[in-house]
Amino acid sequence: MRRLIAIVGPTASGKSAIALELAQRLGGEIVNADSRQIYRGMDVGTAKPSAAERASVPHHLFDIADPSEMYSLALYQRDARAALEDIWSRGSFAWLVGGTGQYIWGLLEDWRVPEVPPDLEFRAELVAIADSDGPEALHGRLAHVDPLAASRIDARNIRRVVRAIEVFERTGRPISEWQTKGQPDFEYLLFGVSVPKNVLDERIAARVDAMIADGLVGEVERLRDAGIPSEAPAFSSIGYAQVLQHLGGALTLTQAIDETARATRRLARRQAQWFRPGDPRIRWVAGSTEMKLDAGAFTRVSASHP
Repeated sequence: MRRLIAIVGPTASGKSAIALELAQRLGGEIVNADSRQIYRGMDVGTAKPSAAERASVPHHLFDIADPSEMYSLALYQRDARAALEDIWSRGSFAWLVGGTGQYIWGLLEDWRVPEVPPDLEFRAELVAIADSDGPEALHGRLAHVDPLAASRIDARNIRRVVRAIEVFERTGRPISEWQTKGQPDFEYLLFGVSVPKNVLDERIAARVDAMIADGLVGEVERLRDAGIPSEAPAFSSIGYAQVLQHLGGALTLTQAIDETARATRRLARRQAQWFRPGDPRIRWVAGSTEMKLDAGAFTRVSASHP
């Protein structure tokens, strides 16, 4: 049987711990759906599973790209499908775990996406427009050529706005026309981990503090000293960008910590837009402060997996 179980929710909701516990108990293999955990050398700041945790259950799509590389949804779909086919070929099943909505829905809804290689020079020009004239000006440019995509993309999400404009400029077609949906050739169950806002905010603050204590500053220094440029994907990530500013003297460490926590809270709100409480496809379960999950919610999984 070709089946997967997806566990989604905002950052710090406990998805990874839940998936690990269930995979250890029920079997199956974990497939990453976090757009930053794919990068090598980015362990502390992405809350990547430890080496011991990854050794206890097979994990896929971690540490597959260099931090200086641009990694797209099209590449993720290619790599994720290869991992899933490998898992299914061995008679096992997958736990798809992460908070990157594009990655999750791209697989579950079988999105068709354009394979347009990144044009770094053109992207830099667009980012410069956002820097000089504001994100709304760049978003307005997108709205002119692709109003549907503009209605779906927050003006503050510069990366997605830039990509949508890039696709139009390189193909002559709006990205909203490219991004059609198909029918996946596998079955899935989709669970969302629900955490009260105040509890989630507390977890985020604790996670940021733990990352600093575990050596995030040193991790950023190692990436920088290894020659990773400041404009690389690694340094656009929450936590990495703020620590890099701290190392450059623009922020104190306390300011970097506060900025990281604020940016992470904003990320959690954006992730909620991908996984809405009213979506009938998502079975919501409550995550406790210990990040556990009522095992009864998964009896249907254990009874139906291959």
